[in-house]
Amino acid sequence: MTANANLIPPGFPTFREALKFWLTLGLISFGGPAGQVAIMHRELVERRRWFSERHFLDSLNFCMLLPGPEAQQLATYLGWRLHGAKGGLAAGILFVAPSALILYALSWLYMAGGHMPWLAAIFRGLMAAVMAVVLEAVLRIGGRSLKSPTLWLMAVFSFIAIYVLNASFVLIILAAAAIGWIGRGMAPSQFPTGGSKRNATDESQAVSLLDSPRMSWRRTARVLGVGLTAWWGPVFLLTISLGWHSTPVQQALFFSRAALVTFGGAYAVLPYVAQQAVENHHWLSHQQMMSGLALAETTPGPLIMVLQFVGFVGGWQHPDGFSPAWGATIGAAITTWVTFAPCFLFIFLGGPLVQSIGRLPRAQAALTTITAAVVGVIMNLGLHFTEHALWPDNQQFDWPVALIAMGAFVALKRFQVGVIPVIVSCGTIGWIAWMAGV
Repeated sequence: MTANANLIPPGFPTFREALKFWLTLGLISFGGPAGQVAIMHRELVERRRWFSERHFLDSLNFCMLLPGPEAQQLATYLGWRLHGAKGGLAAGILFVAPSALILYALSWLYMAGGHMPWLAAIFRGLMAAVMAVVLEAVLRIGGRSLKSPTLWLMAVFSFIAIYVLNASFVLIILAAAAIGWIGRGMAPSQFPTGGSKRNATDESQAVSLLDSPRMSWRRTARVLGVGLTAWWGPVFLLTISLGWHSTPVQQALFFSRAALVTFGGAYAVLPYVAQQAVENHHWLSHQQMMSGLALAETTPGPLIMVLQFVGFVGGWQHPDGFSPAWGATIGAAITTWVTFAPCFLFIFLGGPLVQSIGRLPRAQAALTTITAAVVGVIMNLGLHFTEHALWPDNQQFDWPVALIAMGAFVALKRFQVGVIPVIVSCGTIGWIAWMAGV
């Protein structure tokens, strides 16, 4: 980037130009948060120069400290910095809208065609892919976050807490945050912040942005009022219309809680969702949860969209007087709403704090410790998924699924094959196995 020191700053992008980019991003944002952030960095920092390197990294660090999908929140923040509230709304909505529509169609196909043997065979192969993807996620996240003996112990203790003691995911996250915050002051080397190395980019090369709004009591009250009304308004209307104990209202309350503890990415909250939605609310089965994760992996946008699948299936199987399709539509809509509405509130409320994020090492240490604890939580999720995939309905061992899963893991880990090709291949192999009578 230093070679570009004499570049003339580009003109300020129009809202139409930004809108075109956010829509394109929503359509091509495959590859999980790392790939999505990489696309934004390449396009917005290096190519278009709408943001400086320093501002981009400060924004990313801020979003990583928030609950929710960091890539979607980063897009929302960057859109907000360019064109205010309308820019943030456009960027955040377009980041998730394509994946929401695609996943809705795939969810309907999954539920409406579940009785078809050939489709069941495809999803049998997809379950094998999910086993491999979850194991690869454990190794990848663990390799990135377990940088000290204390963090390794956090991963082990969190696994024991949730697998053996059946402890609440929320309590594990809160305990990890507290340990990281306190531990940073007592033993900094055991709770590293892992700060990003900044490139010495001349900020004069980037677009000259307007000053960020300053924090004030009036602004905070206004943002909170609008944000909380938008978040809880639909929930209130559903409660009046359908009753407190209806499936959509219970889904809205549950996924609103989940939105507040989604630190560390989608894989962090999946164990919590599986524990509550599968085992307590009985909205769907473990096999259906695995299928939803596979479908979410094949769509653009944030992986947390898998929660929409959970809401869809829960509404389909518990329609509360509606037809299954209408019940599923309401469930998917309210789940998606309460999952992402808080993200906009967090960004609009805390956006002015981005410039000071580098002075919060304890907060970053708390996030690092949460991520370490999440490794153990994901291990628990992987064991549950493996048990239900290899011994479906407590029947005999499904050795074809085991073989497909091992092949998928080797492809992911050894040959660095992308997630989408692996999932498509496993689904195809599942169909071929059914055709061969295996």
